[in-house]
Amino acid sequence: MSRCRLTEVAPTGFEILFGRPPEVAREAPGRVNLIGEHTDYNDGFVMPIATPQHTRVELAVTNGDVARVWSASVATDRPATYRLGDERRRGEWIDYVQGVTAAMRSRGLAIRGFDARIDSDVPLGAGLSSSASLEIAMVRALGEAFELGIDPIEAARIGHDAETGLVGAPVGIMDQMAASLAAPDAALFIDTRSLAFEQLALPSSAELVVIDSGIKHQHAGGEYRVRRQECVDSARRLGVRALRDVTVEALASAALPTPLDRRARHVVTENVRVVEARDALQRGDARRFGELMDDSHRSMRDDFEVSTPEIDALVAIAQREAGGFGARMTGGGFGGSVVMLVARGAAYEIADLVATRYRAEHGGTPTILIP
Repeated sequence: MSRCRLTEVAPTGFEILFGRPPEVAREAPGRVNLIGEHTDYNDGFVMPIATPQHTRVELAVTNGDVARVWSASVATDRPATYRLGDERRRGEWIDYVQGVTAAMRSRGLAIRGFDARIDSDVPLGAGLSSSASLEIAMVRALGEAFELGIDPIEAARIGHDAETGLVGAPVGIMDQMAASLAAPDAALFIDTRSLAFEQLALPSSAELVVIDSGIKHQHAGGEYRVRRQECVDSARRLGVRALRDVTVEALASAALPTPLDRRARHVVTENVRVVEARDALQRGDARRFGELMDDSHRSMRDDFEVSTPEIDALVAIAQREAGGFGARMTGGGFGGSVVMLVARGAAYEIADLVATRYRAEHGGTPTILIP
């Protein structure tokens, strides 16, 4: 009589860490902002798209009130731990998870202790919103584990509260909305005041290239905070709730001091560009969309002053290449990535050419993220 050989199944990373399999596994994408930078915290318009890169959270519920969380992006063998109800800022990656659970508890959502394993291929500091990707993946995993029925917009609000609250980064809600609602094959037009949104297909003649400059940035401090305060000051001087409420004509007749005049000009004209970009996508006009991307980068470089010489060099190379409709820095600035709209079928060739020329002319370590 023949014997059946039982196949041994190797334990997963979660099982090695916590001694049992996960109960749920959820993920959320990173995002590339095609146009509309620094407009979201001014109640304006934005247009992100999801990246192929995701953050994945595996999770299992425990009986206590302790959260044990391990991240593949952090060099440690031991999970970070904290007690629900005792979330406090540590200045470390675990703050994003603590921020989510604190925001959920503040809404009266019933959660208890859990074990979680995080894995992500969204690059850190590349301007693709790895933090929002983590926050939304965590909200989704907890929502499923505890059967909370959280809708996508509420998930975005929870993630945004986590980042602006416990983490302390003064960001707008675009990143969390994109991680919660965006798709990789369509731009997401968002009115960040009403949170109304619309999916818009990219032109059939075009596709995206995204190149990480290798220069890392962060939102929790530094010049990002300064720019946001400058926007608040500009709106106050202009007597409006937010810069979204200012027209180009009204701004031209205003007398804001320097540099508030340039900061406001970027936000006001960027909102106009996003609306025009929406119209261009509705017409399938890749060339006009590319021109608006170029204009957006000039405005970020000259008026909002959030670019860097390295990013400007990478954009300039991208804008010179045949087959490219337009290029701009994407993300909050001071590093990160460049997004290009190029002729369909030419993305691999153009991305490799741009990265190679940048390395040859300026050194550095650019990385092609899309395609």
